Amino acid sequence: MSAVVLITGASTGFGRETAERLARRGHHVFATMRDITGRNADHRASLERLAGCEGLRLQVLELDVTDEESVQKAVLRALHDAGQLDVVINNAGVAGIGVTEAYTPQQFQQMFDINVFGVVRVNRAVLPSMRKRRSDLLIHVSSGAGRVAVPAMAAYCASKFALEALADAYRFELLPFGIDSVLVEPGIYRTPIFDRLVFPADGTCLASYGKAAAYADDVLGTFKAVINAPDAPGSDEVAETFVRLVEMATSERPFRTVVSPPIRQLLEPYNAAAEALRPVVAQIFNVSALAGVDRTADVAG
Repeated sequence: MSAVVLITGASTGFGRETAERLARRGHHVFATMRDITGRNADHRASLERLAGCEGLRLQVLELDVTDEESVQKAVLRALHDAGQLDVVINNAGVAGIGVTEAYTPQQFQQMFDINVFGVVRVNRAVLPSMRKRRSDLLIHVSSGAGRVAVPAMAAYCASKFALEALADAYRFELLPFGIDSVLVEPGIYRTPIFDRLVFPADGTCLASYGKAAAYADDVLGTFKAVINAPDAPGSDEVAETFVRLVEMATSERPFRTVVSPPIRQLLEPYNAAAEALRPVVAQIFNVSALAGVDRTADVAG
């Protein structure tokens, strides 16, 4: 059966590829992005041309996850046009690499505003209608860096760690409404997010590190080496993971899906142990019913 899907951050990368794939499979897709009459005007136009040429139910909406009014307006428009939202893919995000101390508090706030608070805004906008329907799916795009801390990526890691906790709490609390909350943990993929990395703003602090700051360059160099390799994967693997999750039966859908094979080897034992703790935590706090049926923590992406 086709679903009505809203995707944030759909101008490029994972979001764009997923929007096109889902629409071509017969789903009704709202591809959302910021500034559709400005810097993303070309992305909007190309998606609308695609929809027209192929007869796809693919609509582009303005949605800035950092703006409450923008979020509410986009969700209301989607609900008006489609009558319901079955799936939300919280994909919009920003990353950064650099010496942690040299990131200002304001930069940390900006990172969290997109990667965490943006998800809260979108979910709060869509959940009232979803709870009435007593079904549906929230997909949260985390990262391998949302499970393992990486030097020089503290702001990004912290925001994705927070997103992991948020999605886990939603999974408990939305179970009585039949709403599934899941996480996707990609590895390193060649997407435009690396063209928009946020670097530390406190130059004085950064300079005081001297040669000791070289570790940040090493981390950045590792990412560049992977994404610039001739066989570097693009967005396909992650987009196909989203498609499978959307079309998968709820009873079969895992809480966490690790996409990249190298990262999967690293995270699967950790994720399995975390999943085993969920019913224990629920029992300790006297909410065993919220743990739901026993599920496997991960599947191959």
